[in-house]
Amino acid sequence: MSLSARSTPPVVVPRWTWLPHPLGQPAQPPARAWLAAELGDPDLQVRRDGRQRPHLQPPHQAWDCNWSHSGERLLVALAHGARVGVDLERLQRRPRALEVAKRYFTEREAQWLAAQDDRDLAFLRLWCAKEAVLKAHGHGLSFGLHRLRFEADAQGLRLVECDAELGTPEQWRLDEIAPGPGYLGAIAWRPKPL
Repeated sequence: MSLSARSTPPVVVPRWTWLPHPLGQPAQPPARAWLAAELGDPDLQVRRDGRQRPHLQPPHQAWDCNWSHSGERLLVALAHGARVGVDLERLQRRPRALEVAKRYFTEREAQWLAAQDDRDLAFLRLWCAKEAVLKAHGHGLSFGLHRLRFEADAQGLRLVECDAELGTPEQWRLDEIAPGPGYLGAIAWRPKPL
């Protein structure tokens, strides 16, 4: 099938799983095992770049992966033709949530957070969304949480503004997930340039 200038490219939807992850154990071995099973390649090679972002090696370079662990769980994602990032957090009280948001999030996000009844949940939703996008981008939190802004609507959080280095907000997709009791996560992705 060929795509004409007016046709829409196929929608990329990452695959993901969440796995047990014993405290203190490295996350890469179980993440790699799941990725290898998904790709049908027991010899799958995963390398990290200078910022510690994982990359799949040939012949799987058209695929992208990312993982995050919190508590005793591990979230792993795999996408074809897209950059993917994930974050996973345990649901727990965040007494300094508003203070952190005022310092690191955008002013509008901090105002939204201040108006929420369940501030802990709202903070974690924003945190996971931001971290997932920044991990997909490849710079992680060091890029700056203030350099992208989310808004909430009936469908969930959506990226509405971002630094040009991240592309445009319309390029990004976000799934907010609750993979299991006591956990919240986000998967962010955007198509890789052709």
